[in-house]
Amino acid sequence: MGKVAFIFPGQGSQSVGMGKELVESYDAANAVYDQATQALGMDMKAMIFEGDEETLKITENTQPAILTVSIACFEVLKEKGIKPDVVAGLSLGEYSAHVAAGSVDFDAAVQLVRKRGKYMQEAVPLGVGTMAAILGLDNQDVIDCCEQAKDAGIVEPANFNCPGQIVIAGEVKAVEKACAVAKGKGAKRAMVLPVSAPFHCSMLKPAGDKLAVELDTVEIKDMSVPVIANVNAEYIKEKDQIKELLIKQVSNSVKWENSIKKMIEDGVDTFIEVGPGKALSGFVKKIDKTVNIYNVEDVSSLQKTVDALLGV
Repeated sequence: MGKVAFIFPGQGSQSVGMGKELVESYDAANAVYDQATQALGMDMKAMIFEGDEETLKITENTQPAILTVSIACFEVLKEKGIKPDVVAGLSLGEYSAHVAAGSVDFDAAVQLVRKRGKYMQEAVPLGVGTMAAILGLDNQDVIDCCEQAKDAGIVEPANFNCPGQIVIAGEVKAVEKACAVAKGKGAKRAMVLPVSAPFHCSMLKPAGDKLAVELDTVEIKDMSVPVIANVNAEYIKEKDQIKELLIKQVSNSVKWENSIKKMIEDGVDTFIEVGPGKALSGFVKKIDKTVNIYNVEDVSSLQKTVDALLGV
């Protein structure tokens, strides 16, 4: 068997009630929610299990919530004896990857991503920026669309998710123009996304600057498993690089497709999406149909993964 990669989801995969089954079935998962509640001074179970979609959608709530669920799933997998050879996470998920690799403590990470959410939201006033998904064009075409729409304002590629699915971000008018250009180039779809800020573009630089100050107070440890960074789709070589990569990540595009390809090149043939949703599994399938893909977000998906990997 080849290598196993754990991949951790980003914002947008949240839903009310996520992780509840695992928390009720496994002490290891329950402990993570309790730890998050302690670290943040807010009842995470109440917010995630009994809250409403609107509250959960506020980015400073979403980010710690997804991190908490992802690490709860991770702890249960670890208890079952399934460990990764390499880890990566999409955007926010990169923090889950660092917790899994031991480079950032969970307490510090959950506090950090709450602030990250707050800073990202504050960087651009509501209604000024947005994001859009462009389907059916290649990377270079989308880069060209952004170039051609620049006269309407800031617009840049934000996420290279998988072949034919790229997300752009920027000022509303410029994003709308880039969508129109994309349709003219033959995009299957170009649709504005229901997000509250233009993540992963230069408009978010002020958020990175504030995050840098917070990161200064966080202790970074050696990684126990290799981590691939969003910003360059490369392995992080030294722990000293981690802070800078996390700061850059806020205002730079996420090279997800290349991150997955890198892992496959290095012998990964099994991907486990650890945390809520199946968005990443979908991306991996579009990148390479031959690899094995599992996900762990509840008891049945956990069981399926454990059976497949341990053959018990």
